[in-house]
Amino acid sequence: MKVPIATGLSYGTHPIIAHAARAVSMALKKASITHAESVLLFMTPEYTDEAEAAVRLAGRTAGCLQVSGCIGYGILTDHDWVLDSPGVAAMVFGKGTAISPITSETADAVISFSTPHDFNPNWLHDTTPHIGAIASDPLGQGNYKHWQGSQIKANSSVELGITNVNAAFSVAQSFKILTLPRVIDAADGLDVVSIEDLPALDVLLDALPTSIKNSDLPLHMLLGGVTFGRPDNAIDEGRFHLDHIISTNPESHSITLTSELQPGERLFLAIRDTYAAELGMKQAIETATKKLHGSPDFGLLFPCLGRGPSFYGGRDRDLEILTETHPGMPFIGFYGNGEIGPLKDGNHTYQYSASLGLFKVKDT
Repeated sequence: MKVPIATGLSYGTHPIIAHAARAVSMALKKASITHAESVLLFMTPEYTDEAEAAVRLAGRTAGCLQVSGCIGYGILTDHDWVLDSPGVAAMVFGKGTAISPITSETADAVISFSTPHDFNPNWLHDTTPHIGAIASDPLGQGNYKHWQGSQIKANSSVELGITNVNAAFSVAQSFKILTLPRVIDAADGLDVVSIEDLPALDVLLDALPTSIKNSDLPLHMLLGGVTFGRPDNAIDEGRFHLDHIISTNPESHSITLTSELQPGERLFLAIRDTYAAELGMKQAIETATKKLHGSPDFGLLFPCLGRGPSFYGGRDRDLEILTETHPGMPFIGFYGNGEIGPLKDGNHTYQYSASLGLFKVKDT
């Protein structure tokens, strides 16, 4: 039996609220239902002033009050992505699966999204798996409104329970590892001076591919990752925080990162890489699909805003790979500035990643 879940996407040159009605109507038609039990609704930043009217119109079109979502830097569905035009993305849920503001204790999984200012740190300690993203521009700013129960929220934070599903989660990274985690011997403010008795800059230069060594260093692509917890498998398990390498200092043979590091911390060096990102997405889909033990009925995808079409040269390979792997599966999401996904017995905010959730509706 077909599961009554589907998506719609509508966009154009102006942020008219009719896009909200069109997106919901498209989704209802594809799901073969006349009204929805709940709706996920995401909009682009051009809707800041029209968000409340668009949410109300989406609710009337769907025939329900459970419309939840937010403004994201960009939006996406299984149909397409929108980053450079005003647009609205909708996913409608018919009978059998519900998304509602219920507590995580009664939910099979939780969708979480917020602005940086309203991020709830308790999400990270919740044993129920969360998926979502932090909504903002690349600088962590912007008036990124959130809504729940068809109303704009005073605080920009939403937590939604998903019931009657089996859920599987995975996270795709977008970098190639240049070195394993190594102990920092000396640091001075933002500068890492030496790593395991070697000048930090020498460690970086030795690890870079020959093609890069012979040209200007692509600092915008170079990263330093600080691991936490046991160093074994810390990278594979996502137990790290990434920092940009913002300069190299030939005089002192040090490297400068975006945050202060301390002697004794373990640092690995990495470079953002499209091939590694594609491979990571394929592995994430394979991992989540195996956990699910069956074909998913719908998905949620929250890629980093630094990972989408601008990273892939005008295409979004994450979307393409997901649609190629699970053709016909509806999925929705937005481009975030910090991706939320499970880690061990809690949850974690990832960087330069894509957080993926696959869901199969339970038999009723």
